[in-house]
Amino acid sequence: MLWNIDLTLVDVAIVTRDAYAEAFRVVTGRPLVKLAPALGRPDSEIVFETLAVNGIVAEDAHLPKFLSALATAFADRRKRLAEEGRMMAGAKDALKAVARLDGVIQTVLTGTIKSNAVHKLKAFGLDKHIDFDLGGYGEEVYPKATLLQVAQGRAKQRAGTPFTVANTVVIGDSTRDVQAAKIGGAAMIGVASGRSMASELREAGADLVLPDLTNASEVVAAVAGLTSPLDRKAV
Repeated sequence: MLWNIDLTLVDVAIVTRDAYAEAFRVVTGRPLVKLAPALGRPDSEIVFETLAVNGIVAEDAHLPKFLSALATAFADRRKRLAEEGRMMAGAKDALKAVARLDGVIQTVLTGTIKSNAVHKLKAFGLDKHIDFDLGGYGEEVYPKATLLQVAQGRAKQRAGTPFTVANTVVIGDSTRDVQAAKIGGAAMIGVASGRSMASELREAGADLVLPDLTNASEVVAAVAGLTSPLDRKAV
């Protein structure tokens, strides 16, 4: 099972913007005027658009420098995450409940770079049931659908089991998450807690839509119902 992070499990937008502003200043020597909207996109894409909308012509060296500066800036602000951010309702109980399903591996499919993804979840005690080594992250410079397939490949190497739409579930809050699941080859649980309304998630093709994560039993039932009973090992 692959969890989206922002607005699915946590909301740390204030700290994220501050970290981006610091990284932009470090890399360009200029103050950040406008930050490109996340919209469920990977950090690598946000960086390029942010440079462009602020009048910076992107060069090959910009992305690695920016992501490195972003990791440092975010780590410097990690103590602010729990103070100025929030855990989405039901997130901790949902992670615990899914962890009790036989054969399920939980990881993340996120546009956030790996180090920042770890900080975001650790700040709220949500990292215990997440295998970060198997996830797909924003520094990998792929669309989310490809990141999903990368994560499936990592899980296959670990478990020795092929991962397909029959035993892979993505859970996220945006239509981009739904599109990534459909293109990448996974079942999709939409959560109407963030960027997209329930009707938008359904129209985009989510297999199931939940209002939030507050009913852990409902989340477990959704995951179990979307994975093949003949191949219960799932990611």
